Amino acid sequence: MLKPTLQLRLGQQLTMTQQLQQAIRLLQLSSLELKAAIQDAYESNPLLETEENDEPRDPSAENEKIGEDGHEIQAGAGDPVAPEESGDDREWDDVYEFSHMPGPSHQAEDHFDYLESKTAESHGSLQDHLLWQLELSSLSDQDLLVAGTLVNALDESGYLHESLENIHSSLHQTYEIGLDEIEAVLKFVQRLDPVGCGTRSLQECLDVQLQQMPDDLPFLLQARSIVAGHLDLVGMKDYAKLSTCSGLDLEEIEQAVELIQTLHPKPGDLINAQRPEYIVPDVYVEKRGEKWSVRLNPYTIPKLSINGVYSNMIKDLASSDADYMRGQLQEARWLIKSIQRRNQTLVRVATSIVMHQQAFFEYGEEAMQPLVLKDIADEIDMHESTVSRITTNKFMDSPKGVFEFKYFFSSHVSTSDGGVCSATAIKAMIKKLVQEENRAKPLSDHKIAGLLEQKGISVARRTIAKYRESLAIPSSSQRRRLGLG
Repeated sequence: MLKPTLQLRLGQQLTMTQQLQQAIRLLQLSSLELKAAIQDAYESNPLLETEENDEPRDPSAENEKIGEDGHEIQAGAGDPVAPEESGDDREWDDVYEFSHMPGPSHQAEDHFDYLESKTAESHGSLQDHLLWQLELSSLSDQDLLVAGTLVNALDESGYLHESLENIHSSLHQTYEIGLDEIEAVLKFVQRLDPVGCGTRSLQECLDVQLQQMPDDLPFLLQARSIVAGHLDLVGMKDYAKLSTCSGLDLEEIEQAVELIQTLHPKPGDLINAQRPEYIVPDVYVEKRGEKWSVRLNPYTIPKLSINGVYSNMIKDLASSDADYMRGQLQEARWLIKSIQRRNQTLVRVATSIVMHQQAFFEYGEEAMQPLVLKDIADEIDMHESTVSRITTNKFMDSPKGVFEFKYFFSSHVSTSDGGVCSATAIKAMIKKLVQEENRAKPLSDHKIAGLLEQKGISVARRTIAKYRESLAIPSSSQRRRLGLG
């Protein structure tokens, strides 16, 4: 029989402190998510003060710091490493501010307000638009009920994926509605604006739109015939086979296809005009002289500071209140320090990426170098998981465009001279070869592999096919038909 005993053991254990957990969580947040987290902390912590960056400072007043490797890093006045925490409040800088140097893509804050105002107009949903038309129709109450049920079952593109049998089953439990009545109401819905909503396939969608056109429209009958039986050949532009199957000559087919191309394959998208999303870069990459510099975007994060009035009141408060305020003060300092370290890590990782990919910024995608998380982690002496977190949903603005950090990481292929070539560079080469090919004689995957082999890059044909498909480039046979079409 086992008896309870006491044992003394020595061991080591890594404990995730609250501050460490917060720092790790902030690492992986995007700029918008970080702003939301700061706003939540500000609303719940009276010791925090926040101020949006409105007035940019004089760029000439900003300090620059040079890394040990000579690479220029400009991250603002708030970037030096904060002192370690101690019990003495005077050892902590209660104010943490970012530099206010405007980025190369920014003119002024009101410029963004203008863009916001241009896109803030709300377009009603597709369902609202269709229901509004139904309210103005002369349908009976029962038919309106059926029509409303059908409209609410549509997806964003206007298609009906729910079967009429299921809809009939759900309605028939309460109302005496026949399946033929549902089908009749569906035809009515399909002819509302935009025409084609409520259809169940691309073929039906296009056919409904063609039915609404005048009967005397040239090549209307040919277009309906093609949509009814040979729509797949239109997508492949195989007009020779289409002529054989449909009995139409090439001129009739070309005219009918032109008419089909005026239709809307996703009619619901005409109403569901989504508001464009703008990417706010976390860092800016610029070339100054012969060096590439990296600096934070000061507009992504508000300034944070400790409320001096409340912090000075702590010593005059009762013990219970003072304990609460000290806890809030400690949390405020943790948040400021965590954000500071997050942005230091962000600049360090971005700088390391730019150093590895200078050829890309100089010459473009074909000069992209192979890069993995471990390369950056080893260089800046951090764990791969930290680099993975800080590169998630982070963007840099550069002369080549705006890119996510993870865009610069890719696998590699060995070259004949013992070097390596990144997958991104190979994709760029494939894209360039296809763009420059003879449209009448497109390059096959095997031929592309041979051309890359001549450049010392050995890539299997199936790998070429995989890269080509990831670039949404059709096969050589499909490109040939497109070229002849």
